[in-house]
Amino acid sequence: MKKTTFFLATLCSALLLSSCNNEKADATTATESTMETATTDAAAGSGSMAGMDHSKMRSETSTSESPMLMAMNDMMAKMDAMKMKGNTDHDFAHMMLEHHKGALAMADLELRDGKDATMRQMAEKIKADQQKEISELEPIAERLDSAPNNYKPMDPIDPFTSKMKASMDGMMQNLPSMVADPDMNFNMMMTVHHQSAVDMAKAELAHGKDTKLKEMAQMMIDAQQKEIAEFKAWHGKNADKM
Repeated sequence: MKKTTFFLATLCSALLLSSCNNEKADATTATESTMETATTDAAAGSGSMAGMDHSKMRSETSTSESPMLMAMNDMMAKMDAMKMKGNTDHDFAHMMLEHHKGALAMADLELRDGKDATMRQMAEKIKADQQKEISELEPIAERLDSAPNNYKPMDPIDPFTSKMKASMDGMMQNLPSMVADPDMNFNMMMTVHHQSAVDMAKAELAHGKDTKLKEMAQMMIDAQQKEIAEFKAWHGKNADKM
């Protein structure tokens, strides 16, 4: 009887120890998994501003999809992948360079495929204006590569971060549905694109420090708000192209 009792006690102790060890192993595995996920998420978000809403980005394009939409998606993907330095002027300049390159791509598509004289004229003007601004932005962006940090790109409540994020989110969320007419597609896409540039430029005016860059931002606002009005006026007169 004593031997049986001793055996049962020993067996219970062994089972209890095994259970504890398994629980520790499961807890360790769970902790390691959580840390790996957090690390992966942090690495994935390190290039973009905090809380960017990518839900509307149409990243899966195909040969049958609108070339205009593909150009817009390519530009947004490049902007989203940019690593923010944390200096308002530096980050505005580099983001706007990619933004302008997107406008050039869409203007080239309009000049290749469009037929409407007004839209083609606007494409030519946009291309000329933004090529000029790119040539002015590039040396400024390079000069600012060593500029000190003055905002927090990963903090969603940082004033500059929130304004730049709103600009990108607005562009993504307001992407128009493409139609068969290339002139209408250019019109709709550039309206959304220009509004995003205006919003970015306003963020620079509010929080930037570089005098030359702020002057450029104001000129962008003036020129692109005027063109937005022209795009909307043309759109209203050409509803049949929808």
